[in-house]
Amino acid sequence: MPRRETVECFIAMVSSNDHVRAIEEFYAEDASMQENLAPPRVGRAVLVAHEKAALGRVASVHTHAVTTFLVDGDHVAIHWIFDFTLPDGSTRRFDEMALQTWEGEKIVRERFFYDPATVTAKPPAG
Repeated sequence: MPRRETVECFIAMVSSNDHVRAIEEFYAEDASMQENLAPPRVGRAVLVAHEKAALGRVASVHTHAVTTFLVDGDHVAIHWIFDFTLPDGSTRRFDEMALQTWEGEKIVRERFFYDPATVTAKPPAG
């Protein structure tokens, strides 16, 4: 079961857009991540590589301040909102819930829940 302070440190690291380091520091070596009903990605090295590739496809990421998260034993739920700016200047917003299972101070399983239809796109300004 994670300490609440550990979860707060994880949230702070992601909120500062240090996404890769958050995976490296807070996920177990055999951790998995799953987007909605897609097959899970397994293994911290795979998760890090996927995150680096995803971040390499965008110009920038803005992580909104987390206002809602719950810690209940080994289970953590976090409401994330991310704005991704693409190289062409357009943006995409992801409004999602992350449900995590922790073992001690490490995340072992995470699943993101969001409605793909709500991933809003805005054209570039100008």
